Amino acid sequence: MNTAFVVATHQSHQLVEIFNRCFLDRENTRLLGGAPEPLYLPASAGSPAQIHFTQDFFSSALHECAHWCVAGEARRQLEDYGYWYAPDGRDASQQAEFERVEVRPQALEWLFSVAANWPFRVSADNLAMELGPSDAFKDAICAQAQSLTPLTVNDRTSQFAQALLAYYRPAKGLDWLFSPERFARSSL
Repeated sequence: MNTAFVVATHQSHQLVEIFNRCFLDRENTRLLGGAPEPLYLPASAGSPAQIHFTQDFFSSALHECAHWCVAGEARRQLEDYGYWYAPDGRDASQQAEFERVEVRPQALEWLFSVAANWPFRVSADNLAMELGPSDAFKDAICAQAQSLTPLTVNDRTSQFAQALLAYYRPAKGLDWLFSPERFARSSL
């Protein structure tokens, strides 16, 4: 894949339009860029739920969409889904907990990245401690991604994946996307 071409043709505003077309009316949820840090805010009186992604980063948008797709109805009523989060600078035990809860979101981010023809990179999200993603974390993400099928994901995940395919890979379908060969461990 020519990275220069991908960057030139993949703009976060496209993801915002795709996501909002899918979910603003149906799920009362809006995707927004330009935030200094990612943040999820539940719907309030007269205002839809908001998924804020960092700056205009395409990967951040895909990642935050994955978190929203993982979160169940009760979690979507809580700011940041009520999840624990320790900022950059986590020690080894905090990093292990981060990796445990990030497997499913990063597997879905990978799925969305493939659908959007965008490179995926595992994120350990801990630059200050210089801890990259562990091999066990990569193995778990790979196993999770390879186990995904249209029957094992929720409707929101399937709808978003289909919309990404329609925009970025119109000749491909869900059967192509959900093939385990799309998620080779060697690519992590």
